[in-house]
Amino acid sequence: MNEARLNGRIALITGAGAGIGRVLAQSYAREGAFVVAVDRNAEELRRTEELIKAEGFQVGALVMDISKPEEIEQLFQSLKQRQGRLDVLVNNAGFGVRKSPYDLELSEWDSVLNTNLRGTFLCSREAAKLMRDNGGGSIVNISSTRALMSEANSEAYAASKGGILSLTHAMAVSLGPDKITVNAICPGWIETGDYDKLRTEDHAQHPSGRVGTPMDIARACLYLTDPRNDFITGTQMIIDGGMTRRMIYEE
Repeated sequence: MNEARLNGRIALITGAGAGIGRVLAQSYAREGAFVVAVDRNAEELRRTEELIKAEGFQVGALVMDISKPEEIEQLFQSLKQRQGRLDVLVNNAGFGVRKSPYDLELSEWDSVLNTNLRGTFLCSREAAKLMRDNGGGSIVNISSTRALMSEANSEAYAASKGGILSLTHAMAVSLGPDKITVNAICPGWIETGDYDKLRTEDHAQHPSGRVGTPMDIARACLYLTDPRNDFITGTQMIIDGGMTRRMIYEE
C-alpha cells in the first residue's frame, strides 16, 4: 500500500492493547493514519501508545470497555468532536471462556456475547454514522476460524464469532449505499507470544508450513481497507495457513 493513501485518515482499532490489536495499531500508524487505539486494559494500552509514539507516529489512546454501550457512545461522541470523521474501523476486541456447556454460567455467556458480538455491532453502527457523513469508509470485523469449526468447550466464543460473520454480510448490504464496505477476517492460529518457542510440529501441521503472526492479519486488514479495494464487501477472509481445508484423521 502506498503510504500516502492513509495520510489524513482516521483509523480506530479496538482491543489495541496487545497481540493482534497492538500490531494493527502499529501497522496503520506506519501507513500514515492517525490511530485511535482503545482497550480496557490501561497498562497494555499505554504500552501500545508508547511503542507507536517511539516510532514518531500519531496515536490517541482511550481506555474503554466495549461491552458497555455507554462507553461506546462516549467514544464516538469524542471522535466526532475531536477528529470530525472516521475512515477505518477494525473491530478486534474480544475474548473467550473455555468451559463445558454444562457448567458455563449465564453471566459468562452474556459477557462474551456482549463484548464480541454486541460490541462489534454497536461500534460498527456508530462508526457508520461518522463514515456516512464523510463519504464512506471501511469496517473490518475480526472473527475466527472458530466460527467455522470448533474445539470442545468453546460455545460462547464460537457463537459470538459466528454471529460476527452474519453481522458482516448483513451490514455490508445495509451500509453499501453509504459507500461503506464491511468485511470479516477469520484468523486461525496466530501466535502472539514467543514465536521462537513454537515446536517444529506446530508449524508442520499447517499446509503453509508455519504458524501465523499478527502481521498476517494486519496485512489483510490494510488490504481490505485500502480505498482502491472498495469492490470487496460482505466477504470473509480465512487466514489460517490452510488448516480449515486440511482433513485430519487419527492414525
